Amino acid sequence: MFEKELNRKAEESERILRDYFPNEQYPQEIYRSASYSLFAGGKRIRPILIMEACRLCGGSVADCAPLAAAMEMIHTYSLIHDDLPCMDDDDLRRGKPTNHIMFGEAVAVLAGDALLNLAYETILKGYFSSASKASYMTGARIIAQAAGMDGMIGGQTSDILNEGKEPDPELLEYIHSHKTGALIKASVLAGAAAAGAGSDAMSALEVYGNIIGLMFQISDDILDVVGHESELGKKTNADAQHSKMTYPYVYGMEASYRKAHELYANAGAALNRFGESASFLTDLAEYLYKRNK
Repeated sequence: MFEKELNRKAEESERILRDYFPNEQYPQEIYRSASYSLFAGGKRIRPILIMEACRLCGGSVADCAPLAAAMEMIHTYSLIHDDLPCMDDDDLRRGKPTNHIMFGEAVAVLAGDALLNLAYETILKGYFSSASKASYMTGARIIAQAAGMDGMIGGQTSDILNEGKEPDPELLEYIHSHKTGALIKASVLAGAAAAGAGSDAMSALEVYGNIIGLMFQISDDILDVVGHESELGKKTNADAQHSKMTYPYVYGMEASYRKAHELYANAGAALNRFGESASFLTDLAEYLYKRNK
């Protein structure tokens, strides 16, 4: 039942993305490359989090749709660049050849750049039709900061520079909270901010965002070891091949499973103040904890 609802919300995200993606023009190759990765499937967790947090705090999809689209564009650009030979050198993403395999490295780099730029174009377009411009721009600022040097890019940089290093718990915490956790937490907070949420709601949702962001990445670390390529849509054991700073590398598999379960157990409690209205976000935490892809 929950997966059916999740798929419905993913389809809603897909429609919003298509509304904000420009019509193909010259040079067609850049539109096709960007579109190839943006519409290659995926769970659409980040835009769903934006929309659900906005609804939870009394807003509507109209209040946050440009932010939701922009967040998925940012996420997709980061995947395109992550897969490049100079970074993780992957040739499979979401069960399909990665962007640089299909379009070449140069166009893949430009497609990532184009999606990042389109994200901010989309945010700015949304500002002019926003009913509450101050709340909307608070959400936009949260996204921009989470995507930058003090967020995702900082985490990616640290991830790359520390391949092959000795296990370091503090470094691991930094990488996971920035590389993956920053955008997931920002999705929750940006949606709430766009709805004009108060400080108490924002604090509770920040706790929830931190929990599911870390849990999501630990699950990724675990699945890279025990998952199946056919289900994940990407190659497994990539972290070990690159000697990356992961939970299994630093703490071992048993402790990684324990930590993921501990986080899952705390996710629902973070949303207690919202009561039954937060049931989707509570169920989403369970889905992310138990996922196999």
